Amino acid sequence: MSFRDDFLWGAATASYQIEGAWNEDGKGLNIWDDFSHQKGHIDDGSNGDIACDHYHRYKEDVKLMHEMGLQAYRFSISWSRILPQGTGKVNQKGIDFYNNLIDELLKYNITPFVTLFHWDLPHALHLKGGWLNSDSSLWFEEYTKVIAENFGDRVKNFITFNEPSVFMGCGYQQGSMAPGYKMGDRDLLIFGHNVHLAHGRAVKVLREKVQNANIGITLATQPKVPFDSTEEQAYNSYFWCGLSGFFWSNAYWMDPIATGKYPEQLIKDAKEAGVLDNDFSEEDMKIISEKIDFLGINIYEAQYEGNYQRIRGTAHTELQWDIYPDALKWGVIHNYKRYNLPIYITENGISTHDWVSLDGKVHDPNRIDFLARYLHGLKEGIQAGADVRGYFQWSFMDNFEWARGYNPRFGMIFVDYKTLERTPKDSAYWYKKVIETNGKDL
Repeated sequence: MSFRDDFLWGAATASYQIEGAWNEDGKGLNIWDDFSHQKGHIDDGSNGDIACDHYHRYKEDVKLMHEMGLQAYRFSISWSRILPQGTGKVNQKGIDFYNNLIDELLKYNITPFVTLFHWDLPHALHLKGGWLNSDSSLWFEEYTKVIAENFGDRVKNFITFNEPSVFMGCGYQQGSMAPGYKMGDRDLLIFGHNVHLAHGRAVKVLREKVQNANIGITLATQPKVPFDSTEEQAYNSYFWCGLSGFFWSNAYWMDPIATGKYPEQLIKDAKEAGVLDNDFSEEDMKIISEKIDFLGINIYEAQYEGNYQRIRGTAHTELQWDIYPDALKWGVIHNYKRYNLPIYITENGISTHDWVSLDGKVHDPNRIDFLARYLHGLKEGIQAGADVRGYFQWSFMDNFEWARGYNPRFGMIFVDYKTLERTPKDSAYWYKKVIETNGKDL
């Protein structure tokens, strides 16, 4: 079986992880610029100042995408490159960079998918309270208008937020990512509500200003895979959402968008714990539940539902993440059942120990095996009835892996961080064949 005839095969990146040029051409500071410059925050002591230097090498990179046969490219826009202070004056050189990138993609018939926010909040807005500020959704609305007005004539596919659970959970609850805060549940509920409002306002702007816009949000998720449980038990466990760790739940992020209501158990628990005093207003919930066109999901791992005991030596990645070949299958089955929205796999990939071999090539058989297994699972999910429109491998190229620095390598393109030379790995050639056959001969 192949995938649907119009299935989109792509790869993904994020602005801070690849662009570099952190203080060039009028770009403002963002929270990752600040966080990574502080000692002790990044495992290898590095930062994203140069990263892959994509800002200066985007033409070379897009040509590599074309040679790989990519049909679509998902990238994020650096808010502070467009609006150095987060609001107010627009930086024309930032606009020019993304215009040039978009035009280069279209020259090669590569469809751009733009992510508005991939974790790099302008530092100027952070100093005003960031997502705790009641005006934060209005800041995001203003930023979205600039994006729509400058790029909406050529870009039609938009993702409002990437993995809000992760930038909230790791950046503002655990403190392991920028800006390194450890908030309590009361503040986190305010934070999350403002992000929800920002999403809703952005959807409304894009709908009004971009003709034929295709709009979604991307969530990070670990699907529940039935082990010695029923599919229904796995489904119910997957979408359960109480107060404890609520921000990790898909239901917390998607239920309000799809239904206009937060999960009942969460609201009940929050009131009983005394961290939520009043219900959120109907006006707010109306904004949050602006209609979207698709759900993006990022899947690397899963969780078994039932009496599963991990065995020593279980297959795992370089980052010690276990491998779950059924992760994509159950991710699309569960989410399509609940939300009945078309789905894009907006990230899926593996970090492996890659290096340039004596023959001058980069051999990454584990990545090829991993991707083939997960894509087989995705086929099964589609056969079970899920409406899946596309797949974006993470990542197009090796890059700055947030607090882990540069040691993890997720890319299909190897990057020598001393010379910045790019070398396609074996997986890049394998993926090209997958695209050419539309996944028929995995």
